[in-house]
Amino acid sequence: MNGRKLANIIRLAASYIVLVVLAISALYPAIWIVFGSLRPGKSLYSKHFIPDQLTLVHYKELFTSQVYLFGTWYMNTLKIALCSMLIGVLLTLLTSYAVSRFRFKGRQTALSTLLILGMFPGFMSMIAIYLLLKEFHLLDTHLALIIVYAAGAPLSGTFIAKGFLDTIPRSLDEAARIDGASNFGIFARIILPLSRPMITFMALTQFVGPWVDFIFARLILRTKENWTVAVGMWDMVNTIQNSNFTLFSAGAVLIAVPIMILFAFLQRLLVDGLTAGASKG
Repeated sequence: MNGRKLANIIRLAASYIVLVVLAISALYPAIWIVFGSLRPGKSLYSKHFIPDQLTLVHYKELFTSQVYLFGTWYMNTLKIALCSMLIGVLLTLLTSYAVSRFRFKGRQTALSTLLILGMFPGFMSMIAIYLLLKEFHLLDTHLALIIVYAAGAPLSGTFIAKGFLDTIPRSLDEAARIDGASNFGIFARIILPLSRPMITFMALTQFVGPWVDFIFARLILRTKENWTVAVGMWDMVNTIQNSNFTLFSAGAVLIAVPIMILFAFLQRLLVDGLTAGASKG
């Protein structure tokens, strides 16, 4: 018995040690960036983890600099992310509702097509998308990014949303249809209220993607005033002459703020969305 108790203690201690190491590995770079944004000068390297002198000059410079249009880039990214999130979530919900509740010719083919297309990385289609946008004269516009981000949302979100909608009893649909509700009425008054946790999950993932995307935004946007935050931040450290790492750190902190706020306020709905499928049906 003593040997078993000792083994349990050792196992528990090892688990805590692993968790502490993982926590330090995750938090240390983030804390270093925060302190780097408060450190005077331009170099991110310092002999001390906590700076001897703290300053907010880098945050002020982000919004007052004539070279780095951080405020404009920030609002551009916010507009693109919000519009892509709203349209993408709507398209994903409509698609998943159709394949979950209706049986129609070509349904299995559509699901198989979505599954196959979702397996390929997005950058494989960038050249084709670039040529299409060029033909429609949409290069260097925010509308191009919104269309591509929103149109690509059903590829990754349809199966997740469909799996959640499948757990909602069909008896609710039948009862509403007996009361005279249309398909759109059932979708708006029954499906959407019951799907709030899943909608929250999809909204967050659809917001974060455009918010941090660099490759496609760099390919499409050419004018400095139209850049997103990711493209503008890349320009800050693109060359040795522009290697202002403390300013870059300040921008990185501000980029993380909206995502942290969203996860903090929507954490309960996120947990419900991850566990609801196991308790419904």
